[in-house]
Amino acid sequence: MTQTDQRFIIEMGMGNDQYGQDYTKAAARAIEDAIRHSGIPMFDALGIPHSQMRVQVTVGVQKPDQIDTEALAAKLPRGHATVRAIKGGLDVHNPETGTTMTIATAAVEAFLPPQTNWKIAGS
Repeated sequence: MTQTDQRFIIEMGMGNDQYGQDYTKAAARAIEDAIRHSGIPMFDALGIPHSQMRVQVTVGVQKPDQIDTEALAAKLPRGHATVRAIKGGLDVHNPETGTTMTIATAAVEAFLPPQTNWKIAGS
């Protein structure tokens, strides 16, 4: 799969860790939120194997160096996945309790090689 692949879906999600300030946990929840909104019946309809899909995830948190991107990529259910962490998201500190809520945002993009002559399977 190459960078000439065509993006066919992008989903956004948000996740948080309310008490542990675990950036990977918040990022995982943001990714899960994004993919929970997706249903892609075109693979079955067009007879395209999921192995052709490249999945590119960008996660934003306040401390991107604290994200385990390999662990997050391993959790993605289909395709060849990469995860990159960037500065973003939000940390909200509660001075009354001394806790900080970590909020992550995620963009999950799916790409396929250029497709030609698509035909509905079984037709």
